[in-house]
Amino acid sequence: MKLAKLLPAGTVDLILGGHDHFYGHMVVNGTHILRSGTDFKQLSYIEAWRRSDGASWDFNITRRDIVRSLPEDPASVALVAKLTSSLKVKLEKPVGYTVTPLDGRFSTVRQRESNLGNFVCDLMRFYHAADCAMMAGGTIRGDQIYPPGILRLKDLMNCFPFEDPVVLLRVSGRALFDALENGVSQLPALEGRFAQVSNIRYGFRPDAPPGARLTYATVGGEPICFERDYLLATRGYMGRGKDGYTSLLVRSEGGTVEEIVCEENGVLISTILRQYFLSLKVLGRWRRWSASLRRHWGSVHRNLHSDGWLKPPSTQSSPVSEKKFTHQQQRPSLERRGRSVYYYGRFPEKDAHLEDEETTAMDSDSDSDPDVLVSPLPTVNYVTQPACSAAEEERRLRLARLVTRKWMRLAGVSHHRDRDIVGDEDDEEFTPAWTSGIAPRLEGRIVEVS
Repeated sequence: MKLAKLLPAGTVDLILGGHDHFYGHMVVNGTHILRSGTDFKQLSYIEAWRRSDGASWDFNITRRDIVRSLPEDPASVALVAKLTSSLKVKLEKPVGYTVTPLDGRFSTVRQRESNLGNFVCDLMRFYHAADCAMMAGGTIRGDQIYPPGILRLKDLMNCFPFEDPVVLLRVSGRALFDALENGVSQLPALEGRFAQVSNIRYGFRPDAPPGARLTYATVGGEPICFERDYLLATRGYMGRGKDGYTSLLVRSEGGTVEEIVCEENGVLISTILRQYFLSLKVLGRWRRWSASLRRHWGSVHRNLHSDGWLKPPSTQSSPVSEKKFTHQQQRPSLERRGRSVYYYGRFPEKDAHLEDEETTAMDSDSDSDPDVLVSPLPTVNYVTQPACSAAEEERRLRLARLVTRKWMRLAGVSHHRDRDIVGDEDDEEFTPAWTSGIAPRLEGRIVEVS
């Protein structure tokens, strides 16, 4: 928009935005400005023709939303299936479990505190034994609420796809304060620079001038001291001064900030998460772990779980088959069924048609029935065909609970009295037997001051 305003009228006919997180079309100073969204959620169809004077162009711009109702191209589907077949089974592997919903929506992580942001920042801080941690909200790319249940490898990779590792910096209090100020400088725009934090609390006034919006900022409960240094765990991206974080620019990039752990020696956020969830299952049980690893992850666990938001494994069997997940059992052998399909354990690993459906939000208070119950299906359908994977079995169980709770509400039946029948997760937090469940929460770390 600024470019269109500054250019003389008629200089440019069309400006196409890039890396935008919302769709928009406007005309400024005679110039069309088009933002076509992100992650292929929208596309734009543009028709252009010269005006009669021959000096400029006219445009007809049509917005195309990419929705489920659009028919798939069979050739493209086949090509994608071929290219991803070797990865699909690995990406579907369960790595952890969450007891509470994890909020990774752009509308949350880019303008307010998020329990997912709290969890990841805490893990970054304790992983490096830092004083505090800071992560740009744009690091979280899932743009969804991850419901209670199994977290799979694909969830971690989709939510944290970036290739820059976590670094440890020695920063001054002044630089840390300026970094927090930068994080809120562009609100109410959903900029990725908004800071999710650990061991930091800050308040801001969104209506104040940029650069003067912070009302307070503390580290460890004490006001930030401009004269002292802090160990800060953050992304290498921010250490390179990106997204306006020039106060964190490291010496190797021309800045003044000292690197304790540089990008070359850092670890990706997705890798730290995988290591953490693995440690929940094997710490104290796996003899192959070295003493140093045991000390490191033991310290991470003590610090990270001190607030009591880790739920221990259930002593009861999981509603989802745990035959594949329990570490006590031996890995089942591969069984060949037919010529080209191998089944592993209880379920065949063929969840292609479920990949997009697993994370669909189903509101138990909605008056409309889920599509799976009203769509025209053949006689061998959702009800009569056995689940073909652990993911599908879990999804069916969750759907059954939601529908049953809706029926109970309409019938006036008490939830509490029939909790054993329904397995109401709102009344009783469930954890599987194969791992502990995480339950991060909001703690008032970031406060919007009116």
